[in-house]
Amino acid sequence: QVQLVESGGGLVQAGGSLRLSCAASGRIFSSYAMGWFRQAPGKEREFVTAINWSGDSTYYADSVKGRFTISRDNAKNTGYLQMNSLKPEDTAVYYCAADLEAGTVPGDFGFWGQGTQVTVSS
Repeated sequence: QVQLVESGGGLVQAGGSLRLSCAASGRIFSSYAMGWFRQAPGKEREFVTAINWSGDSTYYADSVKGRFTISRDNAKNTGYLQMNSLKPEDTAVYYCAADLEAGTVPGDFGFWGQGTQVTVSS
């Protein structure tokens, strides 16, 4: 089992930045790929970004490419999502997820955090 806890969400104006954290406990975090997904009201959960276990491979949705950066610190059992140039359409609950291999759909990940709200005002 891997337990994941997100933090860092909040309210920010368009053009601003936020950094989300995902603290992991349980099994060895460094063995797991990590992903970030988001879900806006009335919409399906969608892929944002993912990173492999070592951090040397990353994947991004086109909608966030160039604005968001995923990273991880295996020594701290923590993953991060740096979000810059935020837009109102980035408003959603953001979830971190983990599994042995990185993927781009929710079904690729077996472990999930509870989510953190990000609201971008115009």
